[in-house]
Amino acid sequence: MLLDSIAQASTDVAATRSRLAKIARLAQCLGQASPDEVSVAVTYLSGFLPQGTIGVGWAALRELPAPASSRTLELLEVHEAMSRIAAIAGAGSQAARREELSDLFGRATELEQRFLTGLLLGELRQGALEGVMVEAVAKAAEIPPAEVRRAVMVAGDLGVVAAAALAEGRGGLRKFRLMVFRPVQPMLAQTGDDLADALARIRPARIEWKLDGARLQVHRLEEEVHVFTRNLADITDRVPEIVDAVRALELEAIVLDGEAIVIGLDGRPRPFQETMSRFGSKVNVDEQRTTAPLSSFFFDCLHLDGEDLLDCFYRVRFEALESRLPEALLVPGIETADLTEGQRFLEEALARGHEGVMVKSLDAPYEAGRRGAGWLKVKVAHTLDLVVLAAEWGHGRRQGKLSNLHLGARDAETDAFVMLGKTFKGMTDQMLEWQTGRLLELEKDRDGHVVQVRPELVVEIAFDGVQTSSRYPGGMALRFARVKGYREDKRPDEVDTIQTVRAIHAGSSGQELESE
Repeated sequence: MLLDSIAQASTDVAATRSRLAKIARLAQCLGQASPDEVSVAVTYLSGFLPQGTIGVGWAALRELPAPASSRTLELLEVHEAMSRIAAIAGAGSQAARREELSDLFGRATELEQRFLTGLLLGELRQGALEGVMVEAVAKAAEIPPAEVRRAVMVAGDLGVVAAAALAEGRGGLRKFRLMVFRPVQPMLAQTGDDLADALARIRPARIEWKLDGARLQVHRLEEEVHVFTRNLADITDRVPEIVDAVRALELEAIVLDGEAIVIGLDGRPRPFQETMSRFGSKVNVDEQRTTAPLSSFFFDCLHLDGEDLLDCFYRVRFEALESRLPEALLVPGIETADLTEGQRFLEEALARGHEGVMVKSLDAPYEAGRRGAGWLKVKVAHTLDLVVLAAEWGHGRRQGKLSNLHLGARDAETDAFVMLGKTFKGMTDQMLEWQTGRLLELEKDRDGHVVQVRPELVVEIAFDGVQTSSRYPGGMALRFARVKGYREDKRPDEVDTIQTVRAIHAGSSGQELESE
């Protein structure tokens, strides 16, 4: 398969807002790929490199050779070139990468050069997110989407599943099952307007504290324990206290879903950034275990002593969890259909310093990787996960630091990011230092005092409301926006959508504008 086929499909998908048209075009393209090409094609069309970040930024792509006049680049040739570039390290690596890039881009047509540039910079926003790709794979292989989705859930790799589906059909998907030490994509939650709204949609329900911690998945088989983040990264060596807690359980095998959080001596949760700092650190782990110990709270059980529980209702999964874990390791919760009782529980969670509550259907299976209707999160304070689009150099005490952040939400229809406003509030000196270095790593261009960055860094923003504004492309702005913390555990495609912000605006803008 020529790279041109992938680039043209990407262009066509970006040109339509129709989900069905996107799926049909992607399926057509995948149907042309050989078994060896399918995995790479799926990953490229999803806007990612199989190798991950390979050390190529905007500066390396500023001086590209003239495009080729004929289409000769094969998809697997490009894949091999990207692997070689990713492997370059040591003295002279920058020059070596440029040489490889020059050779690759010199053989690419203008369309292919644009596609490769977007791929390398993480800017292929053509609306081919995993949900669309799953349905495209299903259509190309003539398999029900639910079967593809479940295989991806347990395999954790859509490219591998797609290759099996197109080569072997439904039979090829049967080999994918939950395996201890192979992490499963986490189930995600939708947002409820308030507790009354959540209980109107789910009743009866299990209501649990919503912890402002870091999602984690823990796998144990006999004495071996592995801990994974929500992005499926193995962080076992960084969290020895969690490993010890799960290893102490009287069982043979288990897969747990839960949260890790730093709790202060007063029993209240410490700021989210302290938890993420602990998660992200690979040094002085023993010392940090003493100064910032992580507490683990689990709310789901996906496997227990040889039995997979993914397809079981939540009531069954929680009963399994409750039967084998001590109360200290369980997220506190109640089962109720009564709003008054639920409200008392919510107020207790808030009084203890937590974000709010989760409202979960007792009759829902585990929908990995999806924001299913079986889980609803209810927060009292408004927060959004947004992506940083740019930052401005600070003044005065912040001279030399990137301070004022340009914030963007994702458009669910186009997969593009829409700017909602700016903020320089809520940042500590340590955060300013860190974000300046990180944003400069993501720099793609400068315009005076504004540094444009690749949209990869996710930040959690607290705000008081949404108001109409003609200053920003979204037609709205966040009121009193402030940084709550960076979410390096989240991908850019997981940020909140502009459609969610519009819903918040529609529900509360009248009151906010009157109070101005």
